[in-house]
Amino acid sequence: MKILIKNIAELLQVRTTPTDRVSGADMAVLPTLNNAWLLTEGTTIAGFGTMDTCPAPEGAEVIDATGRAVLPAWCDSHTHMVYAGSRVQEFVDRINGLSYEEIAARGGGILNSAALLNETDEEELYRQSAARLEEVMRLGTGAVEIKSGYGLTVQGELKMLRVIKRLKETYPAAIKATFLGAHAFPKEYKEDHKGYMGLIINEMLPAIAEEGLADYIDAFLETGYFSVEETERIMEAGQKYGLPAKIHVNQFTAIHGIAACVRHNALSVDHLEIVTDEDIEALKGTATMPVALPSCSYFISIPYTPARKMLQAGLPLALATDFNPGTTPSGNMNFVVATACIKMRMTPEEAINAATINGAYAMGLSKTHGSITTGKKANIIITRPVSSYYQLPYAFGTNLVESVIINGKVI
Repeated sequence: MKILIKNIAELLQVRTTPTDRVSGADMAVLPTLNNAWLLTEGTTIAGFGTMDTCPAPEGAEVIDATGRAVLPAWCDSHTHMVYAGSRVQEFVDRINGLSYEEIAARGGGILNSAALLNETDEEELYRQSAARLEEVMRLGTGAVEIKSGYGLTVQGELKMLRVIKRLKETYPAAIKATFLGAHAFPKEYKEDHKGYMGLIINEMLPAIAEEGLADYIDAFLETGYFSVEETERIMEAGQKYGLPAKIHVNQFTAIHGIAACVRHNALSVDHLEIVTDEDIEALKGTATMPVALPSCSYFISIPYTPARKMLQAGLPLALATDFNPGTTPSGNMNFVVATACIKMRMTPEEAINAATINGAYAMGLSKTHGSITTGKKANIIITRPVSSYYQLPYAFGTNLVESVIINGKVI
């Protein structure tokens, strides 16, 4: 199947030379063609250019994009969208003055989601999760990472990862699975961290590896959750099974976790609401991608990742949703991009780079996703008529996505 999109007002994120990520000042540059065309063939991008060179391929479906922007589909590199039920009561509890830590201390938070998940059968969990995936695809997400971490038992974690595998097999979006058994300590292991670490390393990991259910490993490296030393053990165990690390770190406190992640060649470090000068120095010149989750900051009223400071230091930055039932019950990458501009003072160019090419890098997909490049996957957003792509973050409450193409098909 061929699709020719013509009369594109602005074709964004055009990359003709191999680029796996952008950093620092380069993030302010968004390569763009005006009055352009784009051709897809099968599941890939076959070509693009300005309208004076527009082809007329036989049998192609033609889409007239007059007045519209076209860009690569969003790459959401951090989600927890496989979960059961909701934590809406905790939302009200926060309004009434309880902090995230206070809610967790009385059995809410992650442990609440774990209890719900372990009571929910696999088919129902799949049904709920599939509905969320379909929603974010319609909003323009073409690649997504999904974590486990609400099982906290061998069978619960396996159930989650099997659901992720089924989503991967059923839907056209690119999906990466991350094992997050080290999300919280279950009640029965609250005073026995060594026992739960043994369960993760000696029982969960071998079972997951045997079924080939995960691409990455993660841990919640944070005060009151997993220590630096415990997280290092998790990363080392993952490496033995060929699972690179993508680590939750610096959400509430900075405890030298970023340097530890860099030492263990983590693909990404995610959250980073609290970032010290020492953390920035640790990230300089490394292959580790910092990932900001601004809609989490918005929802639970915590600081935003200091994007300007990080970019001025020459670092790259990716944006993701953190879609989960407790701290970010939304997978809308359009809102993430807008919030990054409004609250983190990122320019539209920086935010789009962070949500496309750098997001692809943060889940190991930069060779196939994240830019308009011949040979990459035909994952494309066509906006509604806009005066410029600046309207995407400016009109933050309006859905400006008119249509989405994933793997060469309009969804």
